[in-house]
Amino acid sequence: MTTVKSQQPRAQQKRPFTVGVTGGIGSGKTAVTDFFANKGICIVDADIASRVVVEPGKPALADIERRYGPEILLDGSLDRRKLRTIIFADADERKWLEGLLHPLIRDQIILELSHAESRYAVLVSPLMLETSQHELVDRVLVVDVPESVQLSRTMARDQMTEDQTRQILSSQMERQQRVGRADDIVDNSGSISQLHRSLDKLHHYYLSLA
Repeated sequence: MTTVKSQQPRAQQKRPFTVGVTGGIGSGKTAVTDFFANKGICIVDADIASRVVVEPGKPALADIERRYGPEILLDGSLDRRKLRTIIFADADERKWLEGLLHPLIRDQIILELSHAESRYAVLVSPLMLETSQHELVDRVLVVDVPESVQLSRTMARDQMTEDQTRQILSSQMERQQRVGRADDIVDNSGSISQLHRSLDKLHHYYLSLA
């Protein structure tokens, strides 16, 4: 099922016209972006951008090492699992890390979007609505599933306990709040063929807007 809430773009049209894809952990954002990529649409992934800004040799990685010590590194690269354990256990540490990385990630996203050559671009980000990244898109597409589906998918995919998964869920925007801020909503609790039918309609709609 697809819900389209508004016929007007969220922001003044930029170049390229950009659709923001977001959703809670385990909602299936990758399945959605894979569909758009197969249609020839440029995908900019905020998670990939977040890895780029902490690559070996980047200033942000040095800042993180200074704060947490050399044990935060694994073979010279950031030990993301260890860092995730730290920030989900301490809200102050999460705020410090967000203050360091979010501006850098935003700059990286802007750079990658500027290179898009498709009719429109897609920015996928789990924290789009929690950060200023929503300002970079013209429409927000929320991938929505029940919390029970988020839990089961995430635990199976990432081999995490239910407590660990619920910690992540609690750190993200509540489902109803996220849906309330969407321009378009796609239900991903059904089959992949149902998802693709919904996305095909949205793809043609976005082409018309772009």
